[in-house]
Amino acid sequence: MHLLLLFLALVFAVVLIGFLYQFIGAHRDRKRMAGSGRWISLGEGREHYLLEQGAGSPTVIFEAGIAATNLNWRHLQEMVSQFAATASYDRAGLGWSSPSRSKRTPGNIAVELHELLQKAGIKPPYVMVGHSFGGLVVRRFALLYPEEVSSVVLVDPMRCEEWPPLDPAKQAMIDRGAKLANVAIPITRFGLTRLAVTSLFCRSGRVAERLAGAAGDGGKHVLGRIKEEVGKMPQEVWPIVAAHWSRPGYYVGLRDHVSAVPDTVREMQAADPIRGIPVLLLTPGKSTPLNQECLDRIGDNVRQLIAPNSAHWIHLDEPELVIDSIREMVAIAEPESVAALA
Repeated sequence: MHLLLLFLALVFAVVLIGFLYQFIGAHRDRKRMAGSGRWISLGEGREHYLLEQGAGSPTVIFEAGIAATNLNWRHLQEMVSQFAATASYDRAGLGWSSPSRSKRTPGNIAVELHELLQKAGIKPPYVMVGHSFGGLVVRRFALLYPEEVSSVVLVDPMRCEEWPPLDPAKQAMIDRGAKLANVAIPITRFGLTRLAVTSLFCRSGRVAERLAGAAGDGGKHVLGRIKEEVGKMPQEVWPIVAAHWSRPGYYVGLRDHVSAVPDTVREMQAADPIRGIPVLLLTPGKSTPLNQECLDRIGDNVRQLIAPNSAHWIHLDEPELVIDSIREMVAIAEPESVAALA
């Protein structure tokens, strides 16, 4: 009996220490790492984190991939802000923003983004830039608010035909992703995830490797993918990535985004083409280019450009190509901006 009580006391102490480690760490992260941006209140307790750089008109709006935040655009935003006003943000449920209150489909997110821009005082016209899932969001934004969008840049946008319900075989992947996110939520509340990602991005990485090894080949594969993809981002943002991934809310947001993929596909299959707005689509050289039928579904003025040396993250593999593409779209919009001010 004495040993049992001692064991329970030890377990309680470990859990309490983990909880305090997570609580104090999360408080310090937000205080130390989020100061470059601002929070915009959308009412009812909803707050979105917004980062603005540069000046002028039009404003370049960056929309990240399905589980990514403003950090995914950090380097590019700094470069583009040298010739244009820019804004990036964290979608509800991700990064520093508050939890989401609606299904994570492109239409719902586009409405929230429009509200955010209005509340922040960022006036149109906008050059909308979206990567992967973010490409679907900016397409919906252009359809909902065409009078406010001067042009669109799609950086390897998500291909709906590769996901359920159009590809039912991928449903198992969706379910597995949502399940893993659910498992991560309680683990993160007690600091274990913080310990692993801090080790991976801010220290030697040995703790992360041991935890991944304990999870078997699947854990090692996931760790390898994370190191490869985040490794393409500027090293100065790695501690902020670790801070984001140390929050339980991140995994709730990840689960919500992943679970909504079938609804996202249905929504975009029913979407009209963008009409009267120039669209520049960047496709990785390692992927099959979109055929004319797919381009026509996107819009009536779509030009496809191949990024020869890129995989899915073109903006990290060939940033200059993406910057030049944005510069081209900003130049198209500038005469309209001048005319609007006259």
